[in-house]
Parts: sequence; C-alpha cells; structure tokens
Amino acid sequence: MAPTSTPQTPFGRVLTAMVTPFTADGALDLDGAQRLAAHLVDAGNDGIVVNGTTGESPTTGDAEKADLVRAVVEAVGDRAHVVAGASTNDTRHSVELARAAERAGAHGLLAVTPYYSKPPQEGLYRHFLAITEATDLPVMLYDIPGRSGVPINTETIVRLAEHPRIVANKDAKGDLGRASWALARSGLAWYSGDDMLNLPLLSVGAVGFVSVVGHVVTPELRALLEAHLSGDVQKATEIHQKLLPVFTGMFRTQGVITTKAVLSRLGLPGGPLRLPLVELSVEETEQLQRDLAAGGVQL
Repeated sequence: MAPTSTPQTPFGRVLTAMVTPFTADGALDLDGAQRLAAHLVDAGNDGIVVNGTTGESPTTGDAEKADLVRAVVEAVGDRAHVVAGASTNDTRHSVELARAAERAGAHGLLAVTPYYSKPPQEGLYRHFLAITEATDLPVMLYDIPGRSGVPINTETIVRLAEHPRIVANKDAKGDLGRASWALARSGLAWYSGDDMLNLPLLSVGAVGFVSVVGHVVTPELRALLEAHLSGDVQKATEIHQKLLPVFTGMFRTQGVITTKAVLSRLGLPGGPLRLPLVELSVEETEQLQRDLAAGGVQL
C-alpha cells in the first residue's frame, strides 16, 4: 500500500526522478534499482519517479519498464509513492505502458507531452485523457515544451483538471506567469520540474519538486521546502542560493549523464549509459566536481 497522501500533496512533496541502473554489460540492474530507491527514500524522498527521461525511458523496453516498477515498489512502495512514466508520442503505446505500470504496482502515472510530433492542443487533451482513462491510477501531467516542442496551454490544463484522476502537474515550462495562472485556475497540485526554479515555483503555489539533483542533495531540498512552509523566507533563499552551483553543474549537459557520473563517484548504483547518451569527458568531470564542491557536495 502506498503512503498516505492528500489532495494538496497527492504524491508527497519531494520526489526524485530516478536514473535506471544498468549492469556493466548494459543490462537492467534491478538489484541496483532497489538499492538506489531505498537510498533515496532514506535520504528524505516522499516519492520516486521511474521510467522518466532521467530513467532513460527512450532506450528501455516495455518489459524492462514493468520489471523496474515492480522492483522499486517491492523495495520502497510502503514508504514512498512510486510514480511511473507512461507516456510516449504514440497514444496507443502510452495506454499499454500505463496499464502495465498499474499491473506492476505503480501508485501513479507521469504523462509527458507527446514529443516531436507537435500535436495541437486538442490532440494533447485527448492523449492525456486516453492515458488517464486506461487505469484507475492518479496522473501527473508533465509540461516540458523545451523537449516536447509544444506546451500544454493553460486552457488545456484547466480542461484536463476536470478529470478526477488528473491531480497534478510537473512544471518544466520555465514561465512563472503562466504557471501562476494555470495553478490558480486548475487547482492541480503543482510540482517543480526544473530544479533551478524550485523555490520560485513554491512562491507561486507549488507543493513540491520532482527533482534530478535529489540524487545528491535531497536533505537540502527538504530543508528548503520546510523553511518555505514555515515562513522562513530568508533561510529558504539562503539554501536556494547555496545550491545554485549544483543546479548549474548537474545540467551543463544532459542530466542523466551527470547524475550517473556522480552516483559512480559516490559508490551508488547507476552504471553505464545507453546510446545515444555518452559518458562525461575528463574536462566535463572536473567541471562537475568544481560545481558540486561550490555547492557543498564533495565527491
């Protein structure tokens, strides 16, 4: 059974979009995934997102995705919400992934905007609705136009929010004004999907984060959140500013690449990347170490 939730925080407050560990020969590392998920929950995460882009979902097969959900639920499902990425640019395939995630025990679904095909807003609406109606699980929309090529417009978010199982939005749009309007009009639980904007989005009504840097600084993210919730704006701002080099360093290149490099240095499961992603160069590794050290993280 999943941890308790409220309409205001349906998936908790601090979630990490987890990488998918692979073995040295590139196979799925389910034992490593369980150990990494447990580590993240021990560090203070309320939830784990699997099979997202940070989980290299474009290069994992359907059976691997289901196995990963099942393994992570087994490891931490009684202590944290396990949310499964279940959206592609093919609605029929997305429906299949959603149903498989539900059968594997996921507590919720993350549905990203269909990428590359750039559908109109009506197409987005029908895509998200089809995924939502395929299962009984609560759904978090994922709005990331920088990768998908098209935003979920405010009117579309408001329409989707009328469905009782569409309960949240992961916002990586980078537009605080549009976020403010969509949040106010939809009533959805709002999660920051851009670590650099975690604090700014809290200030306009977000309830928490779906983070990549949570792999290394979950305690700091939780301290920032708790300072904000308690009204200690100065402390929240200080933590935010301290973490700026971490936010910058982890996204100088693709976040999966930097995250797996950090996990390797920390002795945590991660393993190799699947092409087209490639390892950091020596120079990039040195820069990442400098960035993290400036934010208080020693490798």
